[in-house]
Amino acid sequence: MEAVERSLVPPWADVVLAAATLVAVAWWGWGHLDVLGWVVAGLCSVALCFRRRFPVAVAVVTLAACVVYYPASEVDAVVWPALVIALYTVAANAQLVTVVVLTAVALLAFAFLGHGHEMPNLDLAAPFLLAGWFVAAGAVGAVVYNRRAYLREVLERRDEEFRSQAAEERLRIARELHDVLGHNISLINVQASATLHRLADRPEAAEAALVAIKDASKEALRELRTTLGLLRQADELAPVAPAPDLDRVAELAEVARATGLAVTVRIEGDPRPVPPEVGLAGFRIVQESLTNVTRHAAASAVVITLRYGAEDVGVVVDDDGRGDVGRARGQGSGLHGMAERAKALGGDLVAAGGPDGGFRVTARLPLERG
Repeated sequence: MEAVERSLVPPWADVVLAAATLVAVAWWGWGHLDVLGWVVAGLCSVALCFRRRFPVAVAVVTLAACVVYYPASEVDAVVWPALVIALYTVAANAQLVTVVVLTAVALLAFAFLGHGHEMPNLDLAAPFLLAGWFVAAGAVGAVVYNRRAYLREVLERRDEEFRSQAAEERLRIARELHDVLGHNISLINVQASATLHRLADRPEAAEAALVAIKDASKEALRELRTTLGLLRQADELAPVAPAPDLDRVAELAEVARATGLAVTVRIEGDPRPVPPEVGLAGFRIVQESLTNVTRHAAASAVVITLRYGAEDVGVVVDDDGRGDVGRARGQGSGLHGMAERAKALGGDLVAAGGPDGGFRVTARLPLERG
């Protein structure tokens, strides 16, 4: 992350800072800096160009330059701003212990060397002034580091949320494709198999089966187009059909009847519009249940019950097929997908043997998420 942050800073930013520091020092000490002062000021400014890449090394270099300059020079000049900037950079890189150590060394060196040298620029108050500058540099650097850490955490959390949302969206689309294609292709397969068996004995029945196959394939293409339309960036040339709802459960029953199943739809309670996500989930649960019946159950009758309650909608699908069919269904992703749909809405789904034999799927879909 630090490498990324460095890459976001223009490469000339530290050069500009170093040049500005040198100009400030020159303006402050103009007419007073000797050759050693200019050399030390230039060295410290050049070192600042590398402060982000080598913060501790730059701080040590600037500290050493100051320690060498002040005892050796009798000129009242200021060359320590580079050290203040270097200490700030070290603190901004979360190395507060290093800042404390360097500050202590600097103050001890200035105080110790000041007793044996005549340094008008380091009087009795100078160590306290320097200590204030150094502490302020460390404090500001620590605040900057904490701010960067907070922003980094926010960005990482946002990226994680984006990845989670993308994964949920892919899973939702995968469920839609599974339900759409699985249901309609299963019906096509059943009708095609029935046509092959009846073709020799009852050729007149082939026409009805082919019509059912045509309708199922048309429905599959329509719903596939609707689902894939969610992934497209450009607008559709033709309008995308609305998402399926509980009102279309009768259509599922009619298509299933074409396969030879006796399908009954029962309504309990007061039918009324439900939230789109609830209607879609209920439709898909019925659709997947009928798909499983045609694939695995060897059933002859199915009863679909829609229960409209005050706070939820119940979906129950009973068939009179093999009671142990749940084990065969559980091997695929159908039951798992239905359960995920119900869970995503705050509901639940149970799939087990029916009370009178056969198999039962029971789902509860809350109208409002808790």
